[in-house]
Amino acid sequence: MTSDANDSASQRRRELSLDEYVAGVRACDRAILGRAITLVESSRFRDQTQAQDLLVRLLPYTGKAHRVGITGVPGVGKSTFIETLGTQLTRAGHRVAVLAVDPSSGVTGGSILGDKTRMNKLAADSNAFIRPSPAAGSLGGVTRRTRESMLLCEAAGFDVVLVETVGVGQSEIMVAEMVDCFLVLMLPGAGDELQGIKRGILEVADLVAVNKMDKDPQAAKLAQHDYKNGLRILHANYAEAKSEGRILWEPRVVTCSGRTGEGLGALWDLVEEHRRISIESGEFAVKRRRQLLRWMWSMVENQLMIALREHPVVREKITKLEQAVLAGAITPTLAAREILDAFGAVSQE
Repeated sequence: MTSDANDSASQRRRELSLDEYVAGVRACDRAILGRAITLVESSRFRDQTQAQDLLVRLLPYTGKAHRVGITGVPGVGKSTFIETLGTQLTRAGHRVAVLAVDPSSGVTGGSILGDKTRMNKLAADSNAFIRPSPAAGSLGGVTRRTRESMLLCEAAGFDVVLVETVGVGQSEIMVAEMVDCFLVLMLPGAGDELQGIKRGILEVADLVAVNKMDKDPQAAKLAQHDYKNGLRILHANYAEAKSEGRILWEPRVVTCSGRTGEGLGALWDLVEEHRRISIESGEFAVKRRRQLLRWMWSMVENQLMIALREHPVVREKITKLEQAVLAGAITPTLAAREILDAFGAVSQE
């Protein structure tokens, strides 16, 4: 390695000041943006303090992007779909950030983090940014700091933020609580379409896209028809709203192909229509405010769990109570009560 390369590596490794983080993110320096996301994902107290200072400085430059959550069962083709959609969007003049959450091993905690490999064309696009992050046990495969990562990408000038999730079932509802538009990808010809996905996800879906229509257009059309009928039953209030003249978004079902790109233009038109209708009805602003409150309480819950587990008195009691529960000497309910009582007593000291 040359002296210049050594100096460059040293520059990358050195700790950045808050001003350098702010300037780097605003200039869309990809290396600094990546380090900023690592900073907000860190569990170290010092890093978290700096991360929150950074977010406060960048907040005035956030909030304008399309925030779209994308989920679907494994094998539905999320990565191919996102790469093709993202490429179409950058060609149309958008700047696209992809926050792709990888499943973490429940045994080792390891994660594949292979999204840049699976989206190599989009990863090489100068108007796109892909950030794979390990789920690390987070509910629904959404990392603890996904919200903060979205803000950093917006501050860097990305006007479209796509959040790809693991696709593990009903817990994916968490995604809908942090994005503006929630898209569910489904497969054609996968048996009983309406039984193949949790009802809870369909209830919060803004769009359902039957992917891989290029393989079997007829099966895709049949699945589209089934989903349309199912959504009419789940969202009967839309018909009532229309009869009263109220503006309300009605979930749509489309067919598309992530491999060929067919139907993706029409799908994105619906994403933009959804945003327009949400803004005109006032729901957009209301939803963003609700998301902030959910964010606050999720952070309260997270910090309380950390404080509870890390306090030495409570930690010692937890170990003993876990052993008692495993031995059948105490019920889990009573054990939980003792832990909370101990934490309450410690907190009052």
